[in-house]
Amino acid sequence: MMRAALAILLVLLLGSAARAERLIVSVSNHRVTVTPNYSGEELVLFGSVEKDATTPADRTAYDLVVTVIGPRADMVTRRKERTFGIWINTDYRQFLQVPSYLALFANRPFDLITSPEIARRQQIGLNNVLLTQRVSGDYADVVPNDAFRSAFIRLRTQRGLYREDPSAVTFLTPTLFRTGIPLPAEVPIGTYEVEIKLFANGAFIGKTETAFEIVKVGFEQFVATTARQNGLIYGLATVAMALMTGWMASIVFRKD
Repeated sequence: MMRAALAILLVLLLGSAARAERLIVSVSNHRVTVTPNYSGEELVLFGSVEKDATTPADRTAYDLVVTVIGPRADMVTRRKERTFGIWINTDYRQFLQVPSYLALFANRPFDLITSPEIARRQQIGLNNVLLTQRVSGDYADVVPNDAFRSAFIRLRTQRGLYREDPSAVTFLTPTLFRTGIPLPAEVPIGTYEVEIKLFANGAFIGKTETAFEIVKVGFEQFVATTARQNGLIYGLATVAMALMTGWMASIVFRKD
């Protein structure tokens, strides 16, 4: 038992020694407010790679992969076919608890940063991100070129909600970096996780995490909060407004 504990401790110490670098990061705005006229914006993630005495002297170049993950939700992709001149839904695939927003950024092409095995394990690139689906009663991800998976990513990309850019991260110095995080006008509300992964010579060195929040303010948020927290009051108010609108319309358009 003691030998096993010592072996685990030795592995942890060796792992710490191998990962001699530390990532220090921050986001330009940790709380984004969405108003009725919100048209999107871009946050800035910046940071540095801090070395210590155990960092190998020949380690001078780094690679970074930044992954931004929005609130998760269940989504559905449908297949439409034209039958007798009418487009109808013929099949569908449900995606379970997948990111509503997903962005992956790097300082150079993903396949030049690390090996395909590490890229799959670390989910580097949209093709390697786990998107769990319900397939014939089972729950699993599928191959990247699956028709439903490809269509799901394509549709999210067209709306600016999924994206990858292998040149978005810029090293201002050998250890100081920055990247932008574009947020479209229809950005989902919630907490966004940001993972920053560090690589050197194809090896995964370590990662750090930060986060920011997107909140809705104004009358729309008041209505949404009331509907969620006081359903009965919201329902009565809606009925009253409908009756009032109908009564006012009957007066305006009344024929004398």
